[in-house]
Formats: sequence, C-alpha cells, structure tokens
Amino acid sequence: MTDVEDRIDLPTKPIPEPTLRRLPLYYQYLKKVRDEKKKDFISCTQIGNDLSILPIQVRKDLGVAEAVGKPKLGYSVEELISTIEDFLGWNNTKDAYLVGVGHLGTALLGFERFKEYGLNIIAAFDIDKEKIGKTIHGVKVFHLGKLPNMVKRMGIKIGILTVPAAPAQDLTNEMVNAGIRAIWNFSPVKVHVPSDIIVQHENLASSLVVLAKKLTLARQTQS
Repeated sequence: MTDVEDRIDLPTKPIPEPTLRRLPLYYQYLKKVRDEKKKDFISCTQIGNDLSILPIQVRKDLGVAEAVGKPKLGYSVEELISTIEDFLGWNNTKDAYLVGVGHLGTALLGFERFKEYGLNIIAAFDIDKEKIGKTIHGVKVFHLGKLPNMVKRMGIKIGILTVPAAPAQDLTNEMVNAGIRAIWNFSPVKVHVPSDIIVQHENLASSLVVLAKKLTLARQTQS
C-alpha cells in the first residue's frame, strides 16, 4: 500500500510528509500577514518565530516548494502565497466524491474552505433513505449503489470515506474497483488497498489520545 503517512512521491523526488503538513500552515499565516499587516516582504526568521518553527526548517520547507527570496528583503509575501498554491496544486481544483453522510460526512460537506485548497466535493453517497435525494450543503446525496457507475462516468479519482468500521473495507474495494485512485479515510480502521492507490488515514481517536496525553503532561508540569 502506498501510504502518504510515510512519504509522498511526486514526479520529481520524494517529499517528506512533515513538510507537506507545514506548507498549509505557512500559507494561512502568509495570507494573514498580507491581509492584516499589509507587509510586502517577510523573512524565514519572522515566519519561524511567529509559528514556533526553527527558521532553518522554514527555509528548507520553502526550498522544497521552490520558493525564491530576494537578498536583504526576504520573500515577497504575495509571490510566496502563489508559490505554495502552485506547489500544492490548490490552483487546480480536483473533484471528489464523499461516501457516508453521517455526522462527520455532513460536517465535511459543510466545510466551505475545501475549494480554497483545491478540493470540490460534487456528490455524496449513502444508504439511508432519509438522506438519498436530498441536497446537503449544496451537495446532492445519491444511493450508494450508484457510486461505481458515477465514478466511471465522471472520471472521479478522489474519494472521501466517512463510514463506520464494519463497511469501510468493502466500500474501499468498491471505490478502487470503480476507478478511485486516492482515498481520504476518516473511518476508524486502516483500510487496505493495492500498491498503486494512495490512502491518507485520519484517525480521530488517535489524535484525541495524543491531545489528552499532552494535557495530562502539561498539568503535571504545572503542579
């Protein structure tokens, strides 16, 4: 299985996932700097200090994105925003299908900023008769049985999985067989796919455990 939790291979060379996770952080920060502080140029030192990241790491990350600064001035804020957008593909919107319109799936359908990040959910799928045929946050819900045909007909390559553990693997298999090449998995289990399929697992339970542990350690330090 190709799992972007380890390393993502782009056409040129492998990109460490921590770098890919930090670039959106820089992007949001830079937009705030542009809109609120009205600054034209910024340095790695300032970015690092404000985001609690070592400036040398910021410089390396921006180098991966092929950002170029100017001597004694730093990076053009506007150009850096555009460079990150281009590198992450956010200026090239990709259509996706969402499978599982429960509480989490509904919340994701309502997240308007996905389009800002180059993702456009154009249809959702479920087996609940109360949801089928309805439009939720501007996205129509279809019966799950229509998924394979619609994936093939529309040429969709990205699928978002927001279902319970039990049906997750079977639905993953259906998505892959229909032509989905990348799956964003929010189900509470790790799904298995062929080696040419990309999966990004989002384990909310694990994130909660990490958060709770950090809180406990912080309290122990303060006491």
